[in-house]
Amino acid sequence: MHYLPFLSTLVTFAFAAAVLARFLRRRGPHLLLWTIGLAFYGTGTLAEVILGFTFSGLMLKLWYLSGAMLTAAWLGQGTIHLLVRRGRLAWTLTGILAAVSLLAAALVLSASLTPAAASYDVLQPISSQYKEVLTRGGLTVLLTILLNIYGTLTLVGGAAYSAMLFWRKRVLFHRMIGNVLIALGAMAPAMAGSFVKLGLPDLLYLSDLIGVVLMYSGFIRATTTAAVEVAPAAAASGD
Repeated sequence: MHYLPFLSTLVTFAFAAAVLARFLRRRGPHLLLWTIGLAFYGTGTLAEVILGFTFSGLMLKLWYLSGAMLTAAWLGQGTIHLLVRRGRLAWTLTGILAAVSLLAAALVLSASLTPAAASYDVLQPISSQYKEVLTRGGLTVLLTILLNIYGTLTLVGGAAYSAMLFWRKRVLFHRMIGNVLIALGAMAPAMAGSFVKLGLPDLLYLSDLIGVVLMYSGFIRATTTAAVEVAPAAAASGD
C-alpha cells in the first residue's frame, strides 16, 4: 500500500499537466481551477510519499490542508464555472472559496503538533495517525466538513448532471461516458473516510489512486474530438 502514493502522484501531476495544456489553448477558467484542484491533489499524495519515509510536521499539515480540505472544493469550483456561465455567481463563489481556503491554510499551518508526533510510525498510513498528531480546532474540523461537502456535491453532481444532459439529448456519447467516469472517480476519495472509520486506513491510498485514474480517464474520454458540438451551456466536464 505504501507504493500506491507514488503512482497516484505521477498520475495526478500528469493529469494536471494535461488540463493546464488545455487551459493554455482554450483559456477556460474551469480548466485553470481544475488545474489548481489537481495540484492540491498531487500535493496531498506527494506528502503521503514523504511521510512514508520520514515524519515532517510541514508535510503532515500540507497533506491535511491539500488532501482533506481543498482538493474536492477546487475541483468542484471548476465544474461550477463550466456549468454556470452567465452572471457573476461562479466568480462570487470562487472569491468566497479563495477566502475560506486562506483561512483554512492559516488554521492548519499554525496548528501545533501533539507529543504523539515523536512516536510517528512511517510503516503505518498517515490516515490512521493524523488525529493523534495534529491539533485541530472546532473551526478547522467544521471547514473540513463543509469544504468536502461542497466539493463532492459540485464535482460529482456537476459531472452527473452533464452526463444526464447528453443522455437525454442523445448527443456526444463519449462525453457522457467521460462524465460518468469523472463522477465515479470523484466519489472514490470521498469514500476513503468511511474506510478509515471502519478501521481500514490503508484503503485511503488505494482510493486516491482509483479516483485520479478514473477522473483522468474520464477527462481523456470527454475531450475526444467529436463531429457534433453542443451549446456551451450544455457542455460537459471535458469542455
